[in-house]
Amino acid sequence: MKKDISVKTVVATAIGVALFVVVGRFGSIPTGIPNTEFSLAYPILGLIGVLFGPIAGGLTGLIGHALKDAVFYGSVWWSWVISSAILGILFGLIGKKLKVEQGKFSLKDIVLFNIFQVISNLIVWAVVAPVGDVLIYSEPANKVYTQGLVASLVNSVGIGIACTIIFAVYAKTRVQKGSLSKED
Repeated sequence: MKKDISVKTVVATAIGVALFVVVGRFGSIPTGIPNTEFSLAYPILGLIGVLFGPIAGGLTGLIGHALKDAVFYGSVWWSWVISSAILGILFGLIGKKLKVEQGKFSLKDIVLFNIFQVISNLIVWAVVAPVGDVLIYSEPANKVYTQGLVASLVNSVGIGIACTIIFAVYAKTRVQKGSLSKED
């Protein structure tokens, strides 16, 4: 029987949660839209999801965002916590298509990852989070859809730049399968 959650997944999740909380609090820049920030926590979520899978990505988004909200703001904003979890899961799913761990991150992979992450950010932040805000918290639709659109744009830019650089550098540190040859 194959284990769904390995020690590697648990450790990656724990590290991801810790980084998400700290970087989410101290690595954020206000956008000018209320309660909406450019946050370096989301490239970390992308990194954890792609490298360690959808379980680690989803749990990092869920636990990390919930802890950050509870510790630094005094309450948890569940519609955005759930959205972070979904985004982490989505990163884990695209990670299965990418071969970063095997030392491959080509131009095609860069384009695939970035198209996927932009679409994922739009779905999660411009649709899921605002719908949750309206349904759970009875927030005004025009406010939360504006927040969601701005969040999806700034997250897409941050993730696009940071994750592309990190994955390209990381892939170069990995030994590609079949790259070693036997000496005579």
